[in-house]
Amino acid sequence: MNEHADARQAWRDALGVALATSAYGVSFGALSVAAGLDVWQTCVLSLLMFTGGSQFAFVGIIGAGGVAAAPAAIASAALLGVRNIAYGMRMSAIVGPGAMKRLAAAHVTIDESTAVSLARGTSRGRAIGFWVTGVGIYVGWNLSTLAGALLGDVLGDPRAWGLDAAAAAAFLALLWPRLRERQAIATGIAAAVVATVLTPVLLPGVPVLVAAFVAVIIGWGNLLGRAPTSAVPKQEIS
Repeated sequence: MNEHADARQAWRDALGVALATSAYGVSFGALSVAAGLDVWQTCVLSLLMFTGGSQFAFVGIIGAGGVAAAPAAIASAALLGVRNIAYGMRMSAIVGPGAMKRLAAAHVTIDESTAVSLARGTSRGRAIGFWVTGVGIYVGWNLSTLAGALLGDVLGDPRAWGLDAAAAAAFLALLWPRLRERQAIATGIAAAVVATVLTPVLLPGVPVLVAAFVAVIIGWGNLLGRAPTSAVPKQEIS
């Protein structure tokens, strides 16, 4: 895929993921207010924390245990945010030099912006995927958080509207085209199984980290992949 076509595809992917993920912010706003936080507290969480998994973990624990559960809520949110450190190291070359640019990039380095960026095959496409997805979700997520917080009582249970599935559906749409070989399929299945099994027994955030570790081991070891050959040039995925 040439650079121009890859850039167009990056715009389409980024805007689609941004819209789907932003819609999920309504669910967070409603659940946060239901857990006992004020509208302004809910909005500050989205503005400053801005990582969906950590935000849901925080308000979920606060809702169950009140203010006394704040230390556990902070610890769980921090555990879920650890993965963003790995994303930052991977995205450093794509973001490029410049202190202000890196500072801005750090705030929008999330699951979605990383996934859309790495799905592209050219440097321009990766940059567009990262910035359009990250900034688009930041704006949309904060607007929908405010809407959810203000309309929480009217909306009722956000899960009844299917909003809890929006982010997962966006990720599946990004992942599906890449599941072309046994190695990628085995990595995805192993990580999903580990996270599913560990979620009921470990603190929020830990299953995600363990699943990521398992995926790295399987992917790095190339356990089910084809042996590399020098006769066939390696092609970029587009």
